[in-house]
Amino acid sequence: MKWEKVIRLTFEIDCAEGLRVGGSGGGLEIGGLVDANLTAIRNPATNEFYLPGSSLKGKLRSVLEKKLDKSSNGEPCKCGENTCLVCKVFGAHMNPRAACAPTRIVVRDAFLAPSSRDWLKTRQFEGEPVAEIKTENTVNRKTGTAANPRTGERVLPGTVFNGEILLHVYSGDDGDEMLKFVRNGLGVIQAGSSLGASGSRGYGKVLFKNVREEVLQLDQLTV
Repeated sequence: MKWEKVIRLTFEIDCAEGLRVGGSGGGLEIGGLVDANLTAIRNPATNEFYLPGSSLKGKLRSVLEKKLDKSSNGEPCKCGENTCLVCKVFGAHMNPRAACAPTRIVVRDAFLAPSSRDWLKTRQFEGEPVAEIKTENTVNRKTGTAANPRTGERVLPGTVFNGEILLHVYSGDDGDEMLKFVRNGLGVIQAGSSLGASGSRGYGKVLFKNVREEVLQLDQLTV
């Protein structure tokens, strides 16, 4: 197969609710209040929040597999068939000999939009929190008392990240079909799901805004 072009999808990820994509823990706790395994991931070079491409890619694949009933025993689809858009776009799980190889999608890490970076720097300068510290409890149903309080860190509602997805189009591929498939997944996340942890508890509602498409012809690319 000949690699012919790249479809570039850029967009803003607007956090409508507090969002947490988990960090590795250790060293990021705020005043010792946040559980080490409940921090939101940050860029170690800048200490700014970001959304790993792997998180968005995994969520996209998950919602599309559920929609198409393509997962098996909780594992990603690995059929590898050319007719399977999940395997064609995201790769056949643990199936290196898949007929649909290679994987078509690249999801970049999403970093803070300049406006959000400035907003959070201003809040920090003024002594305002740049993250939401949220404590949750489990409740003992027999006694009605709270137990096992856990304190986590969430990205503030209103924070915006810049996202980018690339689709590699090979000879014989239907680029429009793959693009429609991915955009449908983004729509499902926006309208019916969430990003990051604890979506069922009101975390991670996002809006994908200012979505733009661009076709890059490989023979026209240079530096």
